[in-house]
Amino acid sequence: MVNSLHLPGRPSETRVVVAMSGGVDSSVVAGLLKRDGYDVVGITLQLYDHGEAAAKKGACCAGQDIMDARRVAAALDIPHYVLDYEHKFEQAVMGAFADSYLSGETPVPCVACNQNIKFRDLLETAEGLGAAALATGHYVKSVPGEYGWELHRAADKERDQSYFLFNTTPEQLAFLRFPLGGMPKDETRALAREFGLDIAGKSDSQDICFVPTGRYTQVIERLRPGAAESGNIVHVDGGVLGRHTGIINYTIGQRRGLGIAAAEPLYVVKLDAARHQVVVGPREALLAHTVVLRDLNWLGDEPFETAVAGALEVLARIRSTGPLQPATLLCESGTVLVELADGEEGVSPGQACVFYAATGGGERLLGGGWIKSAQGAFGTKDAFPVEAPLPAEAFLV
Repeated sequence: MVNSLHLPGRPSETRVVVAMSGGVDSSVVAGLLKRDGYDVVGITLQLYDHGEAAAKKGACCAGQDIMDARRVAAALDIPHYVLDYEHKFEQAVMGAFADSYLSGETPVPCVACNQNIKFRDLLETAEGLGAAALATGHYVKSVPGEYGWELHRAADKERDQSYFLFNTTPEQLAFLRFPLGGMPKDETRALAREFGLDIAGKSDSQDICFVPTGRYTQVIERLRPGAAESGNIVHVDGGVLGRHTGIINYTIGQRRGLGIAAAEPLYVVKLDAARHQVVVGPREALLAHTVVLRDLNWLGDEPFETAVAGALEVLARIRSTGPLQPATLLCESGTVLVELADGEEGVSPGQACVFYAATGGGERLLGGGWIKSAQGAFGTKDAFPVEAPLPAEAFLV
């Protein structure tokens, strides 16, 4: 006998751990599995000092969220545990976040959290509790395929979170379940009300949980005091235009707040951590057509080398909310490249490039990797001379 989770045995004989964040989605997952007769255990991870995070609404994993998860578990009559993962989270996610910014990258901490905390440590905890599966409230579909479990985009494309799960391994997929992948958010809230949960109207989390004020530079300065160094603001033609107080205060594509005067609109096109330089240029310098990836994760049926032999047509996404665009995935001398048909503005190292099957409307997630570099048609100098700082009065307007 195979149950609704594609696991052997009756639901009553199948233990499932639910990662409960205290929000509507994971609470409804626990309610659905409880209603279907599974042996449900709720676990909430304390990832960050909830005393600080609770200071602003919209931050996940905060103190209020832990209390909400505990109250939902009581209402559903399921056991609930809170695990202190603060130390692991600070090292594996927050520290990496700060170091990534200091190296001139734009990190995606939610992917790192899934990869290093939820789908590794929490999954091991679930296995230790005798669970047959770990269920989460992510909006994504997991589908049993001919060669193993596959990840597909959610039915509700506005809520689809497959981008954040590109680093999930085949072994993890076999243990994970995503009950909300086939339903819209409105239906999820309706189920929360049906289950009598008082969090049915709770707003979705918006912020990175450890950046409750929205000012990530404060977090970086606290974690790595004194690490941000000043340097030159340099034009793509090599000319020095001004000074900055640290590259962590800038992002690729930024136009406002540069603190320099110019005859034309200028954008941040590169952050050179080695030289402590912020490189600016015209908008056309932002457009990238070739993306170089590192740390690839592949979820296709064939081995990666076989799949990309002669190049593979895919649909690629650079940002979680960005559109899918036609692209070519290839591997040259061990380097993984993605050729974007339309190009993408403001591509930054540290972001993720995620790709989907070109057939079937791009529903199946094939994998992704971290962006190492991006190249466009607009020529820029790879290295700018490190010049002595000009006096402050030279930049007064």
